[in-house]
Amino acid sequence: MTRSAHISRGALIAVALLAVPSIASAQYPTKAPPPGAVKPAAIPPFQEAALANGLRLMLVESRRQPVLSLALMIPAGDSYDPTGKEGLATIAAGVITKGAGARSADQVSSAIEGVGGSMSAGSGNDFLTVRANVLSENAPLAFALVADAVSTPTFATKEVELARTQTLSGLQLQQSSPSALASRYFASQLFGTHPYGKYPTPTTVRGITVDDLRAFQRTRLVPRGALLVVAGNIDLATARKLAEQSFGAWSGTPPVDAKRAQPVPRSKTEILLVHRPGSVQSNIIVGNLTLGPTDDAYFPLSVASKVLGGGSEGRLFKTLREQKSWTYGAYSQLTREKDIGWVALTAEVRNAVTDSALKELLKIERSLSTTPVPKEEFDGAISSLVGSMPLQLETAQGIAEQAGRFAMLGLPKDYLRTRRVKLANVTTQQLQSAAKSLLRVDESLIVVVGDGAQVYDKLASIAPTRIVSVDGDAMQPSDLVTRTTSLPVDMTKLAERADSFTVMLQGTPAGFQKVSLSKTATGFTYRTAMSLGAMMSQTQEATFGSDLKPQAVKGSGSVQGMTLATDLTYANGRVKGSTSVPGQGGVKTVNVDTTVANGVLDANMVGALVPGLPWTSNAKFTASAFDASAGMVRQLQFSVVGTETVTVPAGAFPVYRVDATGGQAPSTMYITTAAPHRVVKLAPAGAPIEFVLVK
Repeated sequence: MTRSAHISRGALIAVALLAVPSIASAQYPTKAPPPGAVKPAAIPPFQEAALANGLRLMLVESRRQPVLSLALMIPAGDSYDPTGKEGLATIAAGVITKGAGARSADQVSSAIEGVGGSMSAGSGNDFLTVRANVLSENAPLAFALVADAVSTPTFATKEVELARTQTLSGLQLQQSSPSALASRYFASQLFGTHPYGKYPTPTTVRGITVDDLRAFQRTRLVPRGALLVVAGNIDLATARKLAEQSFGAWSGTPPVDAKRAQPVPRSKTEILLVHRPGSVQSNIIVGNLTLGPTDDAYFPLSVASKVLGGGSEGRLFKTLREQKSWTYGAYSQLTREKDIGWVALTAEVRNAVTDSALKELLKIERSLSTTPVPKEEFDGAISSLVGSMPLQLETAQGIAEQAGRFAMLGLPKDYLRTRRVKLANVTTQQLQSAAKSLLRVDESLIVVVGDGAQVYDKLASIAPTRIVSVDGDAMQPSDLVTRTTSLPVDMTKLAERADSFTVMLQGTPAGFQKVSLSKTATGFTYRTAMSLGAMMSQTQEATFGSDLKPQAVKGSGSVQGMTLATDLTYANGRVKGSTSVPGQGGVKTVNVDTTVANGVLDANMVGALVPGLPWTSNAKFTASAFDASAGMVRQLQFSVVGTETVTVPAGAFPVYRVDATGGQAPSTMYITTAAPHRVVKLAPAGAPIEFVLVK
């Protein structure tokens, strides 16, 4: 072998190593293969039958698992509430599974839970739905319980009152929630007099009687027009036999309702500003009416909504949060309903950037109708929507709910199977056309809930702006100037006193609270002490003058082992000091040094003033009170909403029921009608806790 022909072992290894990449690239693709064609969803064919009483039965048979799901859908949702009885369908749905036929509420619960199943009912705009999920061997029980719920509910007084209390508590929470207020006013403005714009109020909920519920059940919860969807391990013959056995005696036809007039489309952009004094951020909703449930334009509009705000990949999120740092999240939601749907874009932003965020949101929305969506972004939105659909059909319950809803909306029988294909076939041109004709950016409804004094002027420069209070009362820009409101306290009625309360947690004693009022040389000292065992303990002492001017607040305590402390001093029109605020990340210390206007109370002293107020059956009071934990002056409202007699450990008392709002959380106070007025019961909204007077 010649020298030139000689190759060392090392050289051979080097050559081999250098060849590896080319060999690998020859054997394996460097790019992912193109996606395959989207296929219809693998759902068993729907089987249908009709009972003699008019009830439609739809079966989606699947033998993969020994489970069964029932969804009974009735056109008896919230939009069917009679005028003045808004909330009727909601309460009916909350009660019909709490005692029906021969079973009490406890017996219904024991029956379904005893076989490892579940049962519930709920009401939306269009439909009231009763659901049951069981192992397929317990199918007869599921059919019987659902049938009893709609045909022979007992409407026990105890359960009705509990549902009423829960509904009222929910309304109280919504009144103090900026996002809930925004949604409520958006619906009322978008739909006007259309039933979708109706909303329950404390007055309508309190006016609902058992007779109203029975009349609703007789006229609306009827088989004709209803649909029973059964999904899971059962055949049609068995399902029909069980349906006839359980629902056969159920009868009735719904009344013929007058044709609903469609909501009037907008002709220009309008802003409704809901003035919420003291809000440090603004809740924004921008939207419009869209289309009916069977319109094929729903597919490109769904993709447009996904591109806009379908999660962290949406344009709103990327711009308003990731680029601008104006919000924690911004989203788009497309809603499909029986009469007409709508689209809503939402964001929660700081007061200082409310106008900037709104302008940017409108700019992003407008871009969909003027500029084609880039292919990568468009394909990503399509893939995300198409890919999520099988997840919605993984369970028998998911199939039953979706199949039933689409059928009740009047969509074709094959819709659930073919919608993925139709969505995958949307083009960028169709998306752009749908965005232009249906989003209608220049005819948008805009609702902003926030502090009008901080945001009105800038909003008014964007579009014509109306102002209302959180209660819906019309306001003028001049009304946005914060005015200190004083309570009409008769100081001669503030006598020394001491009251003791038991703290009830889910109906069980869990601790105590003691309050006392004593006189000082210049005014009064109001002391509170509360303990929930190892969970929390706290004492607070607020001193104030005979002129109601706060002087000092001092307190100490602990929550879950973390130390709390408050030390505030009021003098010369200022409040200085600090307070502790517990949170998920531990206790945060809030340093306070700010001016307070004459007439502003401290939030900790308001409870001391109850005996001195002129309570009547229609009394309403407003107070300006500094809340150190939030670093702001709150406008507290106290409204008498009824009278009743309550029984607590201290005895039975005729009381005024008072809604207290504007604070950190709404609550209901029960104040004796007889002087000296005392709080005998306090129930924070949305929490399973009550304070009841012991002595």
